[in-house]
Amino acid sequence: MSEEVKQPLPEDLVPEEQAQPAPEEQQPAEDLQQQLAKAQAESADYKDKWMRCAAEFDNFRKRNEATRRTAYADGKADILLKILPVGDNLERALVHCDENTKKGIEMVLRSFRKLLEEEGVEEICPVGEEFDPTFCEAVMSEPAAEGVEPGYVKEVFLKGYKRGGKVLRFAQVKVTG
Repeated sequence: MSEEVKQPLPEDLVPEEQAQPAPEEQQPAEDLQQQLAKAQAESADYKDKWMRCAAEFDNFRKRNEATRRTAYADGKADILLKILPVGDNLERALVHCDENTKKGIEMVLRSFRKLLEEEGVEEICPVGEEFDPTFCEAVMSEPAAEGVEPGYVKEVFLKGYKRGGKVLRFAQVKVTG
């Protein structure tokens, strides 16, 4: 028994056409490329949406903080406006009291004015200045005396106050006309 060398028969040979990958084998690679491209596009879309959402949230946070600050400042202004008549009444009381009482009222009034100063409240005292309707309310008018120009504040009936450029209470004044 001898060993026979088996020679390939023509049927066993692989034709050259089949040596290259069949179109069916190329199809999955193309599908994978398409799926990859689609996944990358979706990823970019999700990243864009995420960035927009993050920016919207940041804007919301900033708006909310600004609203909170404004509400706090408005609340503070409301309280300050409500305590201003206390100072007015203390000043009126100074005129109609004895010396010992006057000293006590002056101490309380100094404390009151210090509180207003610490809160950034400024007095509006326009006597002798030109009437400015952004800070004053004209409640009375009188003819201008000789040599005095019309439209100036002659007397203040009720002091005005402002805080941070915003009027808390308009000064009530008499204007020369």
